[in-house]
Amino acid sequence: MTTDPIRELDVRPMLAAGEEPFAAIMAAVKALPPGTALRLIAPFRPTPLFSVMARMGFAAAPAQRPDGDWEVLFL
Repeated sequence: MTTDPIRELDVRPMLAAGEEPFAAIMAAVKALPPGTALRLIAPFRPTPLFSVMARMGFAAAPAQRPDGDWEVLFL
């Protein structure tokens, strides 16, 4: 059994520092090898990002973590 690799990007530190993480997210997406998913971790459900990622061919699988933050797997 094989699984596709997953790259992770935790934007919580950027947001805590008052930084806008959109450019970092787009850079991470651009650097993804084919067949690789992106796991995004954020302190809120990044709903506006879902349509941006959908236009790029990714489906979103959001889930709230036990700590209250959100994890979204973009496939």
